[in-house]
Amino acid sequence: MSSEPSEIQPGVQKATSRRFVIGLVVAVLLIAGLGLLTRSLRQGPEPSSIKIADVESERLLGVGSVVGFAASDETHAWLGIPFARPPVGDLRWRAPRPAAAWSDTRDALAPGSPCVQLASRLGGVKSTEDDGFAGEEDCLFLNIWAPRQSEEDAVTSESLPVMVWVHGGGNTVGTGAAGLYDGARLAASQRVVVVTFNYRLGPMGWFSHPALRREADDALEASGNFGTLDQIAALEWVRDQIEAFGGDPSNVTIFGESAGGRNIFALLVSPRARGLFHRAVIQSGSTGGRTRAEAENSVDAEPPGHRNSSAEAVAELLESAGVVPDREAARAYAESLPDPDLLSFIRERSAREIVNAYREPSPSGETSLEVPTGIRDGALVPEEEALELLRAGRFARVPILLGTNRDEQKLFLSQDPEFVRQRMGLIYTIRDRAVYAEKAREMSEAWAIRGAIAPAAAMAEAGHREVYAYRFDWDELPTRLGVDFAELLGAAHGFELPFIFGNYDLGDPLINAALFTEETEPSRERLFREMSGYWAAFARDGQPGRGGDGEESPGDAPEWLPWQSGPDAAEQRMILDARSDSGLRMSRVRQDALSE
Repeated sequence: MSSEPSEIQPGVQKATSRRFVIGLVVAVLLIAGLGLLTRSLRQGPEPSSIKIADVESERLLGVGSVVGFAASDETHAWLGIPFARPPVGDLRWRAPRPAAAWSDTRDALAPGSPCVQLASRLGGVKSTEDDGFAGEEDCLFLNIWAPRQSEEDAVTSESLPVMVWVHGGGNTVGTGAAGLYDGARLAASQRVVVVTFNYRLGPMGWFSHPALRREADDALEASGNFGTLDQIAALEWVRDQIEAFGGDPSNVTIFGESAGGRNIFALLVSPRARGLFHRAVIQSGSTGGRTRAEAENSVDAEPPGHRNSSAEAVAELLESAGVVPDREAARAYAESLPDPDLLSFIRERSAREIVNAYREPSPSGETSLEVPTGIRDGALVPEEEALELLRAGRFARVPILLGTNRDEQKLFLSQDPEFVRQRMGLIYTIRDRAVYAEKAREMSEAWAIRGAIAPAAAMAEAGHREVYAYRFDWDELPTRLGVDFAELLGAAHGFELPFIFGNYDLGDPLINAALFTEETEPSRERLFREMSGYWAAFARDGQPGRGGDGEESPGDAPEWLPWQSGPDAAEQRMILDARSDSGLRMSRVRQDALSE
């Protein structure tokens, strides 16, 4: 296993998701497809996807007026609002610039384009291209959901907590507009304002090169962390504009999963992000990152760079464009080019050409992107590793809630032919159930230590007392065609997301029907109310307490206690599970885990 759990994801997430989708869709096609068709006929046709503007949703912002629509669960939604200028042309690989103002009322009825990436069905982004290329460079849009009310009520009523979502996807795939992240249920049930947004991904979002650094306006732009700068720009937009939607700009919670959680760790330690958020929730994150040398140097330099560093990517672009005959000549040629000529060359490359320079094959035969992200540049993100900064107390001292899923790595192990055999794309068979279970436990506990336990202990060591930890255990999955998905997947990576947003939509109707059965709906709905209640209570007060006070919160959840350190520590993290299983309870972390 990699020394940094989340680093497994950037290189394999797309391939893993695609293989999982293919196998699972075929496996449940006859069973789940028939059930889905029956339910569809019983429920009637899908509502129209065409949104009609609701005059009550019109809001006057500092950059112009926008109008949204009446969304589900008595909410208003505004989709596809630009929070920065399109990062195209000369603005590619530059810090985001504020969005241009508009004069006419802007219809915010549909999400903007996702950022450049390779398609991923589970990630919510599809492609009509044979090579899987998807997205646009003009992609810096955000989406808002709020309890339905007039503009006058929005600005005169008591302001609501704001929850800003940072999507995952290994920093190479994903979008804030995925159906799973629809914020209507969370906003309505817990009376919060939910914001999601896009940020530049892969080589468009993280690209550090000496020529770009010399061109940059300041040290922050020279960081190469353009995706992180986009996240900060979105938070600045929320600070300046969210009051018009009924949100409280002085009570903003950032929350994110996987790479989104890793990005939140970067925001916690970045001096530039101070004051833009007031609580933070990190779901299945990690404290990993790359050094400037790894991001920039060629593989044979000293110190050596990543195999897909900017030096290697530029050489690949030169070679593939036919400028030079081979990689060695390309490296030498790139070093001899004056900055203006080199920057002109790489900015003239299409987004597809740039993505192709980072493609890597996977065991499934698909390709994915491996990009050095989270660059510890020393200006935007400190050079020290995040865990060291947490231990030294050099982070935003805001209330923090963090945790992982009990079976994180099963999502990845289930696609590894060393552990699982797939026959005819129909049947998954675990080769050795004992070995599989032990490997999954070992790797998932390592993720928990690096993603939650060690950071919580480090912050406590620095004297921070407002830290809350969890482990997600839900595994009420069915058996299909002899495949026990509770054993194969269990509480796998990303499976907590439906219980935060209340949407059981993983991007494919057949997968949804296969994994989320009618039999488990009552317990799933209760766990959604409990978990979203904890998240919203934390967003309101900085303490999850006994959960939210929204209309759908059960009200009898156990009290969530803060992290405790030391030899006498008792209950340190909340276990989140269905009441039909082990339920909600505080639990102690093993002492040997604290020392690893």
